[in-house]
Amino acid sequence: MAALSAWFWNERFWLPHNVTWADLADPAPGVEYPKASHLLSALPLALGIFAVRILFERFIARPCAFLLHIHATSVHWRATPNPVLEKVFTSITKCPDWRHLDGLSKQLDWDVRKVQQWFRHRRNQDKPSVLTKFCESMWRSTFYLCIFTYGIRFLWQCPWMWDTHHCWYNYPYQVLTPGLYHYYVTELGFYWSLMFSQFTDIKRKDFPIMFIHHLATVSLISFSYANNMLRVGSLVMCVHDASDFILEAAKLANYAKYQRLCDFLFVLFAVVFFITRLVIYPLRILNTTLFESWEIIGPYPSWWLFNSLLLVLQVLHVIWSYLIAGIAYKALVRGKVSGMLDIDR
Repeated sequence: MAALSAWFWNERFWLPHNVTWADLADPAPGVEYPKASHLLSALPLALGIFAVRILFERFIARPCAFLLHIHATSVHWRATPNPVLEKVFTSITKCPDWRHLDGLSKQLDWDVRKVQQWFRHRRNQDKPSVLTKFCESMWRSTFYLCIFTYGIRFLWQCPWMWDTHHCWYNYPYQVLTPGLYHYYVTELGFYWSLMFSQFTDIKRKDFPIMFIHHLATVSLISFSYANNMLRVGSLVMCVHDASDFILEAAKLANYAKYQRLCDFLFVLFAVVFFITRLVIYPLRILNTTLFESWEIIGPYPSWWLFNSLLLVLQVLHVIWSYLIAGIAYKALVRGKVSGMLDIDR
């Protein structure tokens, strides 16, 4: 086990040349550097955030939904219990093609249209209610707004917010401040909670992309903390939080049937998303991690991995931009975005 740990934490991979873990292990009195063990505190925090979410949705989001006349709706037509069709639905396909429909029709001696109707009713049984969607979006909107507000207030006082060269000056001997620690661990705890809950949350069209996104985000936050890239990491987190709460607010307006507010918020979200993810992120974040860091500290093995993960995020930004542009186009054709807000980012 010790050999595996030594291999994984090989300082020639993680740290710049002529820097060792011993150099960071014994800082001056009153000075603290990030340690990988700090990341363990994010796991119980993730459970705490998930518990807060349950309480928030029950005692805050639900009453707000009721005030807006959003209630849990019962399914009008339930599928007749049928073991054969239920097995196909749960283990093979929820939307059978004509070959499956014809085979099931013969097996059950049912009309094909009756089999189709059964699957349609069964799918409707699993659809989350508007109340469930409203509560989930209200929780996410509230958290994203709070963490973005905290992040922007914290970074406003930091020199690397205005001059990204400060992300690399005196690296990796950069002091860990309480504000930066709390910002990082809270973000990591939240994304760990999303990793746990995404399999029970509402499934959306971009679920596979979001799974990759959460995995990449947890990896990036953990990786950047372990080798003290917290300054540039805080900028990455703030850029990503800037548009998320607006999207969730647009969903809330959609569920409450405030169509004009929904349309306005979606346009605002699209503008902020395109500016932060397709302009600020590549021109400021990627520029400093790829070029400014190269000039100041030079490349080393983990530097390549860090930038590879950041480039994966940029690819996801482009995919999401395509999805958002598609929604915007349909909104222009239909005159509204209602019913099309089925993405997470």
